[in-house]
Amino acid sequence: MKRGLSTRLARVTLVSLAWAVMVILILVPLALVFQQAFSRGFEVYQAAISTPDAMSAVRLTLLAALISVPCNIVFGVAVAWLVTKYKIRGRALLLTLVDLPLAVSPVVVGLMFVLVYGTRGIFGPWLDEFGLKVIFATPGIILVTIFVTLPYIARVLIPLMDEQGRELEESALTLGASGWQVLRMVTLPSISAGLLYGAILCNARAMGEFGAVSVVSGHIRGLTNTLPLHVEILYNEYQFAAAFAVASLLTLLALVTVILQQVLERRSVSRELV
Repeated sequence: MKRGLSTRLARVTLVSLAWAVMVILILVPLALVFQQAFSRGFEVYQAAISTPDAMSAVRLTLLAALISVPCNIVFGVAVAWLVTKYKIRGRALLLTLVDLPLAVSPVVVGLMFVLVYGTRGIFGPWLDEFGLKVIFATPGIILVTIFVTLPYIARVLIPLMDEQGRELEESALTLGASGWQVLRMVTLPSISAGLLYGAILCNARAMGEFGAVSVVSGHIRGLTNTLPLHVEILYNEYQFAAAFAVASLLTLLALVTVILQQVLERRSVSRELV
């Protein structure tokens, strides 16, 4: 009797503590973002998110995500296929390199790309000869976004494909299927849920990236500012309502990402039960 009571008490305490942490660290800050965004009325909110600079930041953020996600899908599938379907030397080294963008500070990533593609960088003089500009331009933002989001899809697919094994692919090859047919008709359908889940995480990270993009963007209004950078500029200029209005757009994107993640997880669980 006492043991059951103590167990229930411990459960209630842990649940209450978990909810308290969620409310203090997540729900209250989220609510305050929207409260501050609409603090001066809907007209001010609408004006803040519809300015030319804000719309340019939205377009650039979406462009970086639309390019980086497909690139990382191709890279993630290729790396996961390589390390799970073949026995290769240097597998541990390859997996370490895949995880490297998670360990390196985004600011350091931005500095690395400046050293490589900047005016005084390794490829800078060569790029100048052809009139190509990477740093303080859109290509640099896209490159650093691809770099910082590189591990997400690969790290979702590798354990999934490793668990599935090679039996299905080997059976398809035995029946006369080509490599592309195996990939298109066997492998991709079996990893579709994990691939979509990884793409959602990659997209969320791409849209929210700040440190690396801040270094290579140059903070040029209407040209190289993404949504996070635009929020910073508005906040530093004491345009608090406008800053929170633009921040609410990023918050909505994050909420949509979380909802999609939960839907995918529930669908995958229901499929496993069936």
